[in-house]
Amino acid sequence: MSLSALKSLGRDFELSKKKMRSIIRGFHLEMDNGLSGRTSSLKMIPTYVGRPTGREKGKYIAIDLGGTNFRIVSLTLKGRGVSSDHHVMKFALRKRDIASTGKRLFKFLAGSVKTFIKENRISRLGHIDLGFTFSFPVNQTGIASGTLVMWTKGFSASGVEGRDVVALLKRSLEEEGIGNISVTALANDTVGTLVARSYSDRDCDVGIIIGTGTNACYIEAIRKVRKLKAGRRKPGAMIINMEWGNFNKLKLTRYDRQLDKKSDKPGAQMLEKMVSGMYLGETCRLIMKDLISKKVLFGGISPAEFNKEMFFKGEFVSQVLADRTHNLAQIKALLRRSGVKDPSPEDRKIVRRVCELVSIRAARISAAAIVAVVTKTDPSIRRKHTVAIDGSVYEKLPGFSGKIKEAIRELSGRSSGKIRIMLTKNGSGYGAAIIAAVAANKRGSVR
Repeated sequence: MSLSALKSLGRDFELSKKKMRSIIRGFHLEMDNGLSGRTSSLKMIPTYVGRPTGREKGKYIAIDLGGTNFRIVSLTLKGRGVSSDHHVMKFALRKRDIASTGKRLFKFLAGSVKTFIKENRISRLGHIDLGFTFSFPVNQTGIASGTLVMWTKGFSASGVEGRDVVALLKRSLEEEGIGNISVTALANDTVGTLVARSYSDRDCDVGIIIGTGTNACYIEAIRKVRKLKAGRRKPGAMIINMEWGNFNKLKLTRYDRQLDKKSDKPGAQMLEKMVSGMYLGETCRLIMKDLISKKVLFGGISPAEFNKEMFFKGEFVSQVLADRTHNLAQIKALLRRSGVKDPSPEDRKIVRRVCELVSIRAARISAAAIVAVVTKTDPSIRRKHTVAIDGSVYEKLPGFSGKIKEAIRELSGRSSGKIRIMLTKNGSGYGAAIIAAVAANKRGSVR
């Protein structure tokens, strides 16, 4: 094993407490700029959604579009922070659904809703309020209106960017003969996750997704959202969709620059490219390619698979980090399936170390970002804060959640006990249903 090569790699990916504090300062500056309407890598989008009271009642449905698996849920709210009667159906989106036309995509969504309400006998209710979780950058202009800024996460359906996605969904629902469904609220998955947890947890004020992509939202005083016209800056608080995946005040390695240069949107979504499941494996592949070229790995012989962009997937990183066998037999099997004929014990250790470095950096960036969001509204961390979090990377990448919590303790010291990280499964869908209930309450139509 070339110790000098690995030491250099370790220095490149090391994220000290000092560097994490620099990220926090960068976050605060970009958050202020975004809230004021100045140029910022953080869009800080007003959602016009407040915290639920916990007293909302009735039956609601929500659709959750944010990845290749599209979900529909129904939820009965009983008040007092209690919900029941959860029904969930998943529909797999095909490449032609997400990369063809917006008309095709929204027709698929509406058709799936029709199937869901029929199979769960919801159509008998008559009028139905629906919350729409749409987990892409949106310029939101109201609780039930917003235009898509740009597609991310591999979506490219034409005719949607710059259009009101709620209007597109409404039209498709009407064309499917289910115009009795009102799209009452629009939210992204982070907002849904926050709302889902805060329905029963009054300390919840941050929502985060770390999965295929990553984003965060938090509750901010409306008076501080200076980009809003003066007449709209009323007393109270509002959830702000940060779109933190685009944060760009981060030190990049040459591997990050290589990945960014070959991505669909160079220069954009830099935090996402360093943290999310869509890119972690590719960063590892680029590092391993470099080590192969230096004859540190695989005897300098590059298997054909390792020459393919995005070949080394996030799930491979999970498999590598999950290997606790004495001789790293699971890593050996994975490498052999990937075209490495006889990976030596040293090869296996190097591959494991590469995956560790990339995933630990991702966790520490995430921790710094979480502390930045919490301390923006509570600089000395005097209050309790529940951070609702969901996503495959946080939940399933071995050691990831522990490294986040460890780094939060490192940054927050004695106050770290006031920051509680709570896995909130399926929060994005359930939260959208609760947001629909909040919106229905406002217009006085709660059943």
